[in-house]
Amino acid sequence: MTTISNELDQLVPAWLTLPEVAERLELPVKRARQLLKEHQLVAVRRGEGNALSVPAAFLDGDQILKGLPGTLTLLADNRFTEEESVRWLFTPDDSLPGTPVQALAQHRGTEVRRRAHALGF
Repeated sequence: MTTISNELDQLVPAWLTLPEVAERLELPVKRARQLLKEHQLVAVRRGEGNALSVPAAFLDGDQILKGLPGTLTLLADNRFTEEESVRWLFTPDDSLPGTPVQALAQHRGTEVRRRAHALGF
């Protein structure tokens, strides 16, 4: 986990702490931490206390956003750090249009994963 830059904080409109993620997913915090290790979610350190934070957009109600884990795996395979993955997911892409995370929320995961896969070439 890395400490985020101001640029990233400006891209991501809302954040959740790990306990908040656990509460929304109705899981113990220990299991929420395991989701980070499994690349189901990513978190970055932010704020004065350097608390682990997950973009709120990564959750859809009480579930992880459909298509996010596969996309995170592709980004990790392309050697993206957690911060780089979050930045990529929240950076507007005219070819989508919108951001990759918005496209995932609109059930356009195939398009997002295709772009993530192409980053490795």
